Amino acid sequence: MARLHSPSHTSVLPKRFALKRLAGSLLLAGGIVASQGVMADTLKLAIMGEPASLDPQQISGTWENDVVGDLFEGLVTEAADGERIPGAAESWQISDDGKTYTFTLRENGKWSDGEPVTAEDFVYALKRIMTPENASDYAYILYPIKNAKAINSGEAEPDTLGVRAVDDHTLEITLERPTPYFLDQLSHYTAYPLPKHVVEKYGKDWTDPGKMVSNGAFELSEWQPQTRIVALKNPEFHDAREVALDEVIYYPIEERNSALKRFRAGEIDIAREFPTQQYGWLKDNLPDATHVAPYLGIYYYVLNSRDGHATADPRVREALNLSIRRNIITDKILGTGEVPAYSFVPTGVNHYDIQEMAFKDMSMDERMQKARSLMEDAGYGPDNPLELTLRYNTSEDHKKVAIAAAAMWKPLGVKVNLLNAEVAVHYEDMRQGKFDVGRAGWIGDYNDAQNFLNLLESGVPNNYGAYSNSALDDDMQEAANTLDMEDREALMQDAERKALDDYAVLPIYYYVSRNLVNPKLSGWKNNIEDTHRSRWVSFSE
Repeated sequence: MARLHSPSHTSVLPKRFALKRLAGSLLLAGGIVASQGVMADTLKLAIMGEPASLDPQQISGTWENDVVGDLFEGLVTEAADGERIPGAAESWQISDDGKTYTFTLRENGKWSDGEPVTAEDFVYALKRIMTPENASDYAYILYPIKNAKAINSGEAEPDTLGVRAVDDHTLEITLERPTPYFLDQLSHYTAYPLPKHVVEKYGKDWTDPGKMVSNGAFELSEWQPQTRIVALKNPEFHDAREVALDEVIYYPIEERNSALKRFRAGEIDIAREFPTQQYGWLKDNLPDATHVAPYLGIYYYVLNSRDGHATADPRVREALNLSIRRNIITDKILGTGEVPAYSFVPTGVNHYDIQEMAFKDMSMDERMQKARSLMEDAGYGPDNPLELTLRYNTSEDHKKVAIAAAAMWKPLGVKVNLLNAEVAVHYEDMRQGKFDVGRAGWIGDYNDAQNFLNLLESGVPNNYGAYSNSALDDDMQEAANTLDMEDREALMQDAERKALDDYAVLPIYYYVSRNLVNPKLSGWKNNIEDTHRSRWVSFSE
């Protein structure tokens, strides 16, 4: 069903939107009850921040993924358990040399305005994200595609990208080299198609309610910044008959205690995180609603390596690492199953043995003695105390960890100034280098060590600390060109060892996913990537 717009850009809602508003008005008047069939199955979901955008090429957060992943579907998508399954493509073939992928798109694939989803929509999207003017921080994920890096660096034209539409329903993608995790990457939002006919018509405003069209199980209806986002079931979705929900409402709630209160009050059905200090109470009182599971992610502090920052000195970076009591943070401050981290690549990654910092088995006394010596060698002491700015995004748990870290560094004579901001501002300031130490977390986009180690390569936008090590870069480049899985693994392990020996970052713990889920919901399955698409969720009778 097409969207209509007045010259003033006020959207004229399709009939099904108007009926929902009518139903809501009647309910308020007390004239209709659920048994009469007007009430919709509405999922109310608390996401952990306000999206910076709903353009798949202008986001980088898990909270944004919760929304955009419902609105759009890539060539490959995720099942309820996180396994990769066909999405907008019904099938594909891979050439014998592993470099050419040919996708057959679904004949019934449509945008929410009824226009067909074609191979050209993928070509358009992939070229757009690589265009430097688009300034997408996440474009590098798709660098395996032929000429992608050169285009994104301004060294080649977008038309040289290794993608082409053979016909409306056949897409060919050519890679620089065989890439074992490429199909996993295609489920990521950076590889989603874009509606060329809408983006070119409205420009940067194409994601506004009433203008945006999408190809996922849901379509955007409303976006009130800092308040709520509403998406309705997309009747044009190829699998719409199997989608049980009529509506999803996303509430950006950064304060985890607020999310918990609203969950307990029945105002939301899913909270995508909960305050760790409430875990014991939740286990005792809401055991069926409390979900804690292994998670492919690392919680860490970025150490700014830019000139002018004390953390550019590897001696300071090592001292800060040595003095953090990770087990105190995981066991006493958090206490929801997190595991102390001495590596950057977390446990559970396929084809990889984690590497760990050399001091892991040292006693705390030995570690503090060495840390004080390093700080003295770096020129810091009672007459020249080190003052650091530690930045974190708003969260009770992030604040607690930051306060603990400051206390652990105090014996070194380090004075810490804590600075917090809402999540979008926090990460933007991190990219601009406005910090000494900054809180960050990374959740695997795909199950491969490269997805983590890539964050330590020179020039990568999400390398917030601007760390640079040419030897690490060489290892990663060689690994990218290595077909033998054992040799590739060895190269990446060597790269991580270089970063750990250089104390490039300060890993704190490996994540567990923490969710509150209404026990009346079906279709929610814990998985290591903590990816949950609303198309699989329904309310039990």
